[in-house]
Amino acid sequence: MGKGVAVLNSSEGVKGTIFFTQEGNGATTVTGTVSGLKPGLHGFHVHALGDTTNGCMSTGPHFNPDGKTHGAPEDANRHAGDLGNITVGDDGTATFTITDSQIPLDGPNSIVGRAVVVHADPDDLGKGGHELSLATGNAGGRVACGIIGLQG
Repeated sequence: MGKGVAVLNSSEGVKGTIFFTQEGNGATTVTGTVSGLKPGLHGFHVHALGDTTNGCMSTGPHFNPDGKTHGAPEDANRHAGDLGNITVGDDGTATFTITDSQIPLDGPNSIVGRAVVVHADPDDLGKGGHELSLATGNAGGRVACGIIGLQG
């Protein structure tokens, strides 16, 4: 079993811890809690680069090894890093579990060493008709991020 973790940091008071678990070559389960967000939906993605030297802006685009357009987690045509939205309650906290088959913890498309990013706005899942829908889901600014590392 592979395990990973990302500790989210932000200059905006958003924080959280995200855990990644993969059994063999199966899907990866993502569990986490993020606090300090406005209530509602927030885009949640794996980005290509594990670089936070310029905050979340240096994490690059969504992780997209197959060169596809942005979509929902259940879409055939989507970035590997498109994990949809997390739902934040009235207390400013999201606790969630996501299972996804396109974010392995080993092999050529491993997400270890990449970044996970929480966005300011909902991800329109590539269906919003906005000029950014098919690239980013029009999910707004990057309010928190962390580099995915292997966990003991």
